Amino acid sequence: MAEKIPAPIDMKTTKDQKLLITWDDGHVSEYHFRFLRGSCPCAECVDEISGKRVVYPHQVPEKIRPVEAVPVGRYAYQIFWSDGHNTGIYTYTYLREICQCKACAKKGDQK
Repeated sequence: MAEKIPAPIDMKTTKDQKLLITWDDGHVSEYHFRFLRGSCPCAECVDEISGKRVVYPHQVPEKIRPVEAVPVGRYAYQIFWSDGHNTGIYTYTYLREICQCKACAKKGDQK
């Protein structure tokens, strides 16, 4: 049986430019806006042929912010950004993989 992918139950932004997602398993993920925009998985940000990233967080404007997050089925969000970018589909699995919370960052140090 496949492992159940957690689903988001709440999403909010903070004054310190973070997006917080609360998942149905109780985990709270956090992402700095600039990091999340610079981690967009779309074909404009990641070369379709080579798979190499062409847009990085340090290239994204410091004042970037999400304008809207629209659910895509029951597996992802399409995030609309203040710079006009909106082609990224962030799957729940991908969002969990790139979580920047302290607990996840600590796990990443152990890899």
